[in-house]
Parts: sequence; C-alpha cells; structure tokens
Amino acid sequence: MLATLPSLHDQAERLISLGVADLAQISAQELREAAAPGTPDALLVIHPERLPVSRSAALLRRGDKPGFVVVDMPDVDAFTPIPEAALPEASTYLLTGIDRGDEMANWSPDEALPAIVNADRTPLTLAEGVQWLIQQPDALARNQCFMTIGSRLRKPGNKLDSRTPAIWISNGTGRDGAENRDAPKVGWCWAGNRHTWLGFASAAERR
Repeated sequence: MLATLPSLHDQAERLISLGVADLAQISAQELREAAAPGTPDALLVIHPERLPVSRSAALLRRGDKPGFVVVDMPDVDAFTPIPEAALPEASTYLLTGIDRGDEMANWSPDEALPAIVNADRTPLTLAEGVQWLIQQPDALARNQCFMTIGSRLRKPGNKLDSRTPAIWISNGTGRDGAENRDAPKVGWCWAGNRHTWLGFASAAERR
C-alpha cells in the first residue's frame, strides 16, 4: 500500500521551495490558496500549459538522481490529454483517489484504458504522473512503475501516435547514459505492448 499523500499545504510549500511557482508563472499566494480546501489524500496539480513535462521532469528525484526525459521523446510536451482525461480549465486543480494500477501490470495500454473507464476512473496524464512523483517519490519503485495513458500524441488526420508515455527507473544503459542509472525516467512504450513492471496510474476524480 502506498502512503498517504502529504497535506495540500505541504505540497504547495514544496512546489514553492522548488521554484515551481516561478517556472509556472503562478504566484506563491495562488498555490497556497489552491491548497486551502485541505482535501485529504489529494494531489495539487498545476496545469501542463503552465508547467510542461519538459520542465517538471527534471524536478523528479530518486535518491540524488534527478529525473529526465528520454532522448527519443523530444515532443514530450505534445502529448496532450485524451477525452477520458479531460482537464479542468484552471491553472491548478485537485486530483483525488490516485492509484498506481499494479493489478494491471502486464496489460497493454489498449487493454487497460477500457478497464479504467469502466471502473469509473480516469487515466493519469503524463504531467499528473510527474507531479505526483514530485510530491511522493516513493510511489516509483523497481518493478512497480506505471504508464500514464491519459496523454497521447495526435498525428495528422486526428490519429493517435502509437507511443504511450510512462515513468520508470533507468538502468543507465544505452542512450540513457550510465550517469542516469537509478534515475526517474520519462519515456514511452507501444500502445499494444505489455510490460510486467508497468501498471496504469489512474484517479477517481479531477476537480
């Protein structure tokens, strides 16, 4: 079982201390006001239009290793929410009932999305997954990582790119570089492929 998220007050203060308010061009006061409801076990999320993954990924930490985006995903910010993961029209919002989806490990994204929707849940976007791990780094563990299939890249003709984003832990091999061994890694997998070490993160509600 994952630990309860830090309080919204503590989350806001962490974002401020990391300089996220400046990155997202949101005042510290606005972040504190967004945390004011004090909803338990909720995640304070900054809209990806304010805080794109290309910037937030570097704020991830696992031990002393910062997060990174794989080199063959230069278009990471073009992965936008699918209809099943529509975002509120606000600079900040709350995400409740987050689950890593371990029980769906070794499912493909094509199989997981209908199951998540049928359970009346919503798949996490990549930006939400990154911001979750900024607040709760221990949610990412060896052999218990997750995909964020709420984000997809659309190609001409409104077709979906076959890549689906995920966050896992680098082994420091290949183009990752040995210096990134054990670092949080933002990457992708094919929509039809299965991986025993990747669940499918989802949430109960955005508000």
